[in-house]
Amino acid sequence: MKHIFNKGKDSNKPTLLMLHGTGGNELDLLPIAGMIDDEASVLSVRGNVLENGMPRFFRRLAEGVFDEEDLIFRTKELNEFLDEAAEKYGFDRDNIIAIGYSNGANIAASLLFHYQHSLKAAILHHPMVPRRGVELPDLSGKSVFIAAGTNDPICSPAESQELQSLLEKANAKVELHWENRGHQLTAEEVKAAGKWYLTL
Repeated sequence: MKHIFNKGKDSNKPTLLMLHGTGGNELDLLPIAGMIDDEASVLSVRGNVLENGMPRFFRRLAEGVFDEEDLIFRTKELNEFLDEAAEKYGFDRDNIIAIGYSNGANIAASLLFHYQHSLKAAILHHPMVPRRGVELPDLSGKSVFIAAGTNDPICSPAESQELQSLLEKANAKVELHWENRGHQLTAEEVKAAGKWYLTL
């Protein structure tokens, strides 16, 4: 997978896995990584799927309707890529925190839904529920921060609460933060995520 790896100053810190939104790339969220922890290593990945020339992490059938088969395949692909990257760059595979926005947040949530040991924690900006009707692995010890919009046209407040509930039922510790700026990734929610990160 096309990516950037920036080695951090402190190897004991988590590696921040940056996952962009639709039409973004591996450069998009680098400033946010610096705002969350400027000493951590950063692995920023570009989605392998193109939708009308725009990079994404998995295909969708329509707005808000995921291609579930492709989602499962791409989640596996990303999880295996993390295994390879940890070996290649020498970072701790068990100490990865995903930071994703929109489509990137969805694939990060999908990692948690499918692979118990894929992530230590996740910051999800405007995610949706990746899959319904599946049994999640035991996520005890995992922490998740969800930033959601009270007026998000793509992801309803009910969807954000449903995701929180599904993760909590799988024993994850979840903090849900509300903004009122639609589907936008705001400076305020990044600041809130940064505060949450310090509690890990």
